[in-house]
Amino acid sequence: MYTLLSGLYKYIFQRDEYCVLILGLDNAGKTTFLEQTKTRFNKNYKGMSLSKITTTVGLNIGTIDVGKTRLMFWDLGGQEELQSLWDKYYAESHGVIYVIDSTDEERLSESKRAFDLSVNS
Repeated sequence: MYTLLSGLYKYIFQRDEYCVLILGLDNAGKTTFLEQTKTRFNKNYKGMSLSKITTTVGLNIGTIDVGKTRLMFWDLGGQEELQSLWDKYYAESHGVIYVIDSTDEERLSESKRAFDLSVNS
């Protein structure tokens, strides 16, 4: 009987969880993207003032529920010292969003190099 009730409870209330990495160079707009996404999909989330967003040291985690699906976003810091850690998170993730600041033309090649290194390591 317990197994039947447990299975029914999980079927009704359990959510599928997916982890998505948000990667990119520092100051590319990763945290801004995460905050805007949380504001758009979480009804009661007021969001952080965009002027108060600072450089991410380590990671920020954001969660969004869409229907019976939970998306967990891991916003990883983009400083050069932290880029070597990106590949450690790949095994736990289901997708990657790579953010590029297209207005910072001087760093486009640096962004490509950081992406290539993280994928090929």
